[in-house]
Amino acid sequence: MIKNIIFDFGDIFINLDKTATALELSKFGFTKITPELDSLMKDYEKGLITSSDFISTTNLILPNATPKQLQAAWNKIILDFPEERLLFIESLAKENNYRLFLLSNTNELHIEQVVENMGINRYNRFQNCFEKFYLSHKINLRKPDSSIYQFVLEENNLKAEETFFIDDTKENTDTAEQLGIKSWNLQVGKEDIINLKSKL
Repeated sequence: MIKNIIFDFGDIFINLDKTATALELSKFGFTKITPELDSLMKDYEKGLITSSDFISTTNLILPNATPKQLQAAWNKIILDFPEERLLFIESLAKENNYRLFLLSNTNELHIEQVVENMGINRYNRFQNCFEKFYLSHKINLRKPDSSIYQFVLEENNLKAEETFFIDDTKENTDTAEQLGIKSWNLQVGKEDIINLKSKL
């Protein structure tokens, strides 16, 4: 019996354009994610470096851009948050049939952009739907590492077999399933979180 639901954020609730940042950065000489960039981005998602250090280090790799241009390009991925998804999660929270958690790989600049796009009132409404609101840069862990799931389970005394996890990235749901967590690898553009109950 499912008692707990853990949700991803990007492309589950808020829409993303996952190609937008690379397209924008290509104007400044970006061609591909190198091992150096990959490591930098993962460290930033884990909150191991500050936003200013992230931008300044990226600027050394892409010197043709200004720091302001790099930040704008970085945030191009963040799109809208459809109202029906906000109303859905508010309704689910109000029913109080499940313990609800958010678990997102994200970073300070993206969250700032999310708040700006949504407005602080809507963002607070969303955040208030969850018992805990876990952002990778705040807890220094990121998916798909198994340690992040174990952290959430242990901190909240959750049983894996009573927990349901939704994420749009298969490697994230694969890891959760290896730990005994039932998962839904949501297919973006084909499925929507507002139809969650048909999956439970």
